[in-house]
Amino acid sequence: MTEINIKKVGVAGAGAMGAQIAAVSALHGYEVILQDISSESLKKAEEVLRTQLEKRVIKGKLAREDVDCAFSNLIFTTNLEAFKEVDIVIEAIIEDLEVKKSLFAQLDHLLPEHCILATNSSTIVSSKLAEAVVRKDKVCNIHFFNPVLVMDLVEVVKGPHTADETADTSMKFIETIGKTPVLLKKEISGFVANRILAKLMNEAVYLYENGYASFEEIDVVVEKALGHPIGPFALMDLTGLDVNYAVRKQRYSESGDEADKPAKSVKEKVEKGELGRKSGKGWYTYDAQGKRVVSETIKQ
Repeated sequence: MTEINIKKVGVAGAGAMGAQIAAVSALHGYEVILQDISSESLKKAEEVLRTQLEKRVIKGKLAREDVDCAFSNLIFTTNLEAFKEVDIVIEAIIEDLEVKKSLFAQLDHLLPEHCILATNSSTIVSSKLAEAVVRKDKVCNIHFFNPVLVMDLVEVVKGPHTADETADTSMKFIETIGKTPVLLKKEISGFVANRILAKLMNEAVYLYENGYASFEEIDVVVEKALGHPIGPFALMDLTGLDVNYAVRKQRYSESGDEADKPAKSVKEKVEKGELGRKSGKGWYTYDAQGKRVVSETIKQ
């Protein structure tokens, strides 16, 4: 069995997750191609990354020369053809099974034979995407946590189709970019962290919707009593209420269990365009810099 030697990394999708996955890889010396169908999304991704990394330089967490080197390693492009010589592609596009399958089918014809094709999704297991490709043994989940620049853990998930070599190489790659990988030996939607977190979020929303406490108070309880760095409602704002909604819809479509449906309050906010930090309003309200406008209901 020939070991895959990863030198060039491709990331599909220039949203918050994809952009930061690309940045972390570039900071650790990899040549990285960040691709998106929208040139505007790529422009925004570069601007946001420059701001985020500059803040880390100012705080002394990164050296300026390392940041400069990372950007010299990064290519921003709308052209999928740029992936022709990469050794691994991590997909981080919209949480839509058919859209992902379409992208995987395109990449399967384009990528070199040895290239690993991974999805960052924590909801859509890779066996559903492997249906769209010939290289089924090269497909797996590599799930980063938001914000990628900060969060240490990465879940690598081995589906029934995934070769041991693919899982092993993915684990080693995650170690080389300064993260801690955990291998799930078989796939399950939500994996470990998000399945546990989902139970907490479901209970938090239940308590809120049934009038036991305000969402602000529930966040304070979770932070102060359970020691979490951020409460469940603030976390939904950070990751995006639209993401929470899409995940629950996908899970419900698979299980048929009414308990898996998106929460009523989340659905209402998504329909109003209140998606969290990205839209300036979710459970909380945010200023132009993404800082929370402090509520008078309860102050921490």
